[in-house]
Amino acid sequence: MKRNLTLYAISIFGAAALLAGSAMAADEVHVTQSEAIRQATSKVEPEYPAIAKQLHLAGSVQVEATINENGQVESVKPLTGNAVLMNAAVAALKRWKFNPFTADGKPVRAITDMSFKFSM
Repeated sequence: MKRNLTLYAISIFGAAALLAGSAMAADEVHVTQSEAIRQATSKVEPEYPAIAKQLHLAGSVQVEATINENGQVESVKPLTGNAVLMNAAVAALKRWKFNPFTADGKPVRAITDMSFKFSM
């Protein structure tokens, strides 16, 4: 009897954890770069860093942005690219504004990967 009760308790806690995880997932969506750009109400272009110009650095950088329910950039995480150029992309993207993203008619957090190309 005790073993059955233990298994029952584990099943209930496991189900509760799954429900909590799915509730969290419903509160955020992953969107493509093109979807994010369509929702952008204010875009700030990255400034080409002076040191990058002097060193003739060019290339693409990719970052991950988390946008809150109000359409403000909550955080930006570097993914790939030159660190000097990356800093400029992160600083610019932090100043972007978006229309809120929605799921089931409710505003939700959105996560997107964004690429920026730096060329001279």
